[in-house]
Amino acid sequence: MSMTITKTLTHTLLPQSIHSLPVQVGLAIAGSLLLTLSAKLSIPFIPVPFTMQTFAVLVIGMAFGWRLGASTVLFYLAQGALGLPVFATGAGIPYMVGPTGGYLIGFVFAAALCGLLAEKGWDRTVKHTAFAMTLGTAVIYLFGGAWLSLLIGVEKALAAGIIPFIPGEIVKIVLACAVMPLVWKWVSKSRAANSANN
Repeated sequence: MSMTITKTLTHTLLPQSIHSLPVQVGLAIAGSLLLTLSAKLSIPFIPVPFTMQTFAVLVIGMAFGWRLGASTVLFYLAQGALGLPVFATGAGIPYMVGPTGGYLIGFVFAAALCGLLAEKGWDRTVKHTAFAMTLGTAVIYLFGGAWLSLLIGVEKALAAGIIPFIPGEIVKIVLACAVMPLVWKWVSKSRAANSANN
C-alpha cells in the first residue's frame, strides 16, 4: 500500500476547521471524556473482565492522527495526575506510578503509532486496521508489561498483566476492524452523494 500521507477521519469530516485551536481543544476534551467512559465500562468476559479503554485509545489515535491523538491521551493522563477520577480506579501521581503506570504511558505511544498509520491510510480496510490495532495493542502491553515486571517480576507480570487480557484484546481488534472501514465507507458514500447533489 502506498505510504503517502492521507487524511484521517477528523481531517475528512472537518476539513475547514480541523486546524483551528478551539476545534482541536474541543476534540481533545471529547476524546478524554470517551477515554474516561471507556475506563469505567467493565465488560464480563473469560478469563477476566475487560474495559474498552485500549479500544478507545487506538481508535482515537486513528481518527485524530498522531499529533492530536497523542495530545488527547496526554490531556487525559494530566487530568488523572491532578486527581480527577478519570481512571478505572484511583487517581493522582501515586496511582500512575503503580502497577498500571506502564500501560498508561503505553497509551500515548500506541495512540501516536495508530494515528501515524491512519495518516498513511491504514484504517480503511479490514486487513490494515487489524495490523494497526495489533501493533498499537502490542505497544500498550510492551510498556505495561515492562513496568509491571520491574514491580513484581516477569513471570507474574505475564500471568497477571498480559496473558489473561489477550482474548479481550482480540475481541476489540475484531470490533475495530468492523467499525473503522465501515465508517470510512459511510463517509465516502456521503461525500459522493454530496458531490452529485452539488
